[in-house]
Amino acid sequence: MKAVGVIVEYNPFHNGHQYHLNETKLKTNAECVIAVMSGNFLQRGEPALVSKWTRTKMALEAGIDIVVELPYAFATQKAETFANGSISLLNALYCEEVCFGSENGTIDDFKNTVSFMEKRQEEYDQYLSQAIKQGYSYPKASSLAYSSLSGTDTYLDLSKPNNILGFHYVKAIHNQKRDMKASTIKRTSADYHDESFTHETIASATSIRKALFSKEIDLTNIENYIPKTTLKWLSSYYNEHQMFHQWEEYFTLLKYKLLTSTPAELEQIYEAEEGIENRLLAHITEATTFHEFMEQIKTKRYTWTRLQRLCLHILTNTTKSALKPLLEKQTTTYIRLLGMSKKGQRYLNTIKKDVQLPIISKVTAYENDLLELDIKATQTYLSIFPEPLRSTLLRQEYSTPPIRFDEVSKMYL
Repeated sequence: MKAVGVIVEYNPFHNGHQYHLNETKLKTNAECVIAVMSGNFLQRGEPALVSKWTRTKMALEAGIDIVVELPYAFATQKAETFANGSISLLNALYCEEVCFGSENGTIDDFKNTVSFMEKRQEEYDQYLSQAIKQGYSYPKASSLAYSSLSGTDTYLDLSKPNNILGFHYVKAIHNQKRDMKASTIKRTSADYHDESFTHETIASATSIRKALFSKEIDLTNIENYIPKTTLKWLSSYYNEHQMFHQWEEYFTLLKYKLLTSTPAELEQIYEAEEGIENRLLAHITEATTFHEFMEQIKTKRYTWTRLQRLCLHILTNTTKSALKPLLEKQTTTYIRLLGMSKKGQRYLNTIKKDVQLPIISKVTAYENDLLELDIKATQTYLSIFPEPLRSTLLRQEYSTPPIRFDEVSKMYL
């Protein structure tokens, strides 16, 4: 069976994701689609709207065959680290191809850019260093360095979020010497950062979440932009938990952590650099909401995303000494299986003797420093729930086996 990989967050799964999935199947002729999906916290340093288990069900019912979790250590990182972890997982599962969405839509441009950058890495690093010294954020400095290096001969617009990710996926395949093909599908109708609806049925996840939280929770605001299965699982999650996850729900916990920490303690947190912890402490006392706090601490150099990731690592108490050693090889050390269709199970049966990494069905069956971070992240994600619901959900995290879905009968097994 030919397997193709997709790298996703599905926060939530929407019509644009369905388009990408359908086009991926057509473009690659894949018999099995494997999704590497971020867990309960995402690349921009924010909590997922609903749990990874609910998003797994959305993915399986939409046509994904296997869902595996991208560990917290990779899922909440800059694009390069996020890509390295994701590609290493797809390679471990013997994917022949990865297919990603991009603003560019032409795979040769990504390959040419990777080749170009490799040949001129030293010059690029110099331009990058200069831009950072001028006070630009890393993403902006990286884009400026590439533009300075390539002049008018640019292959990609590396200021676009999906182009950036796609570039790092192709680069990760190249650097890790993976025997994997890459392909891309052009994004249509809605940009990644769009905050409002501009199309009848296609919208960015950002605009969907904004509409969802604009007033009182009202799923009718977004039903034109998500599949019926997504609407079903969002409704189910809200009815059961009486909330969707967003940073505001965690602000009280973050404020407590900051107010009870010293600058020296905060300096040990991953991504706390150049005394930024002092800026956080200077503003946390007066801030009454997370949004207000972020508006006060963001600067030209420290983007909203970077600061969100720092706040998340403070919340989960993820230190430099704990995380940096785990990222040295830039590859994962296990496969956490979240769900599979019958077809996905058949595929796993054909490769399981050759898979070099342990496939984890339950966290109690495996001890690993990388996995410990995932467990701590889940404990943090669930910390906003009242008891006894919180303890019940924590027990489920330890005991829940992979979700099994029959794609023919549309029934869970």
